[in-house]
Amino acid sequence: MKKIFVIFLIIIIFLIGNAYVLSKKNTNLEIDSNYEIRGIYISYIEYLEYFQNNSIEMNKVYINKMLDRIKELNFNTIFLHVSPFSDSIFNSSIFPSTYSIVLKEGESLGMDYLKYFIEESHKRNIYLHAWINPYRISSSNDITKLSSNNIALKYIESGDASITNNGIYYNPASSNVKDLLLKYIKEILINYNIDGIHLDDYFYESNDIDLKEYTEYKKINDVSLKEFRLNIINDTIKSIYKLIKNYNSNILFSISPDGNINNNYELHYADIKTWLQEDNYIDIIMPQIYFGFDNELKPFDKTIVEWNNLITNKVKLVPVLALYKSNLIDNYAGIGKYEWINNNNIIEREINYSKIMSNYQGYTLFRYSFLVDEKCQKEVNNLKNIKNR
Repeated sequence: MKKIFVIFLIIIIFLIGNAYVLSKKNTNLEIDSNYEIRGIYISYIEYLEYFQNNSIEMNKVYINKMLDRIKELNFNTIFLHVSPFSDSIFNSSIFPSTYSIVLKEGESLGMDYLKYFIEESHKRNIYLHAWINPYRISSSNDITKLSSNNIALKYIESGDASITNNGIYYNPASSNVKDLLLKYIKEILINYNIDGIHLDDYFYESNDIDLKEYTEYKKINDVSLKEFRLNIINDTIKSIYKLIKNYNSNILFSISPDGNINNNYELHYADIKTWLQEDNYIDIIMPQIYFGFDNELKPFDKTIVEWNNLITNKVKLVPVLALYKSNLIDNYAGIGKYEWINNNNIIEREINYSKIMSNYQGYTLFRYSFLVDEKCQKEVNNLKNIKNR
C-alpha cells in the first residue's frame, strides 16, 4: 500500500511540474514598460578584428573586456552575431564554424563562443539576443570558399540557393530553406539561455532567385511578384514568432529593417506595415535609422515619427543609430553631408528625441568597435549624459 502511495505521489508531482512549465511557456508576452533596451551590436566584423586566429584564452580576455566596456557605458543588451553566413559561432549540428573566428570555415572553434558570451553577459546583468542572417551564405560568389560540410552546398545543388553577382544566398521562397532556418533557431532555443532572437534586413538580395517558385504559384494565384515575396517573408516571420513563443513566451523576437520605409517594400520585400499592425509577427521593430537631422531626404526626426506612427499593435520601437558615421562625410545626405563632422552630439540628440515617441522601448548602436574608435569618442562620451528611463 505504501509503495502504491509513493508512486501515486510521484505521478502527481510530475503532472503539477509539467503543468507549471507549460503555463510558463504559454504566458502571453508583456514587455515591461519600464525596461529600456540600451543595445549594442557585436558583429562578425568584431570577430575578424579581435578573435580570428587567436588563442582561446586570449579571446576570453577580449570578450570580457568588451563586456566590461559595454557595462561601463550603461548598455544592458547586446545583439550578438551567431550566424553571419550560413555558419555558426557555436558547435552547431546544422551549420559549420564561422570563418570570422577560425581561419577556415569548418575548423574547430575551440570553445563555444555563444555559451561563453551568454554566461559572461548575464554575470553583468546584460541581456543577449542571438542575431542571425537568415539567407546570406557568402558575400563572395566563389563557391570554393565554402567548407565541404557546409549544408549550403546541397541547397545550391538542389536549386534552393543561388550564386549571384553579389554573393551566394538561400532562396526565401523555398520551403526547404524555411525549414532549415526554423531548425537552426530551434537548436539555439533548446540549447542556450538567450533573451531574444534577432534578424537583420537581408531578405531578398537577388532579384531572380525565386522566379521558378513564383511561376508555379502564379498558375493558381493571381498575385504580383512583389505580393508573392511579401507573403513569403511574412509566412516565415510568423512561423519564427510561433516557434519562439511556443518554446518560451518571454524570449523576444526582433527585426532590424531598412530605415527607409519604401526600401523595405521595393528592395527587401519586408512587409513592415503588417508586422506593426497585426499580432503574432514580432515583439520589437529596430529600423536602421542611419540618418542625421540635416539629411536632405530622410531627416532623423521626421523618419522616426513615420516609424512610430506606423505602429498600431503592441510592437515596441527601438531605433538603430549610426555611431559609425561619427566624424565622417555622409555622401548620401545631400545638404547635410557634413553634419557628422560639424557636430559631435548627434547620437545623444537622436536618443533623446527617440524617447518622446509613444512606442519607444530603447535604442541600439551599430556597432561595438566604434565604442572604442578614437574618431567616435566625443559621441561616446556624450552617452554618459543620457538619463535612463
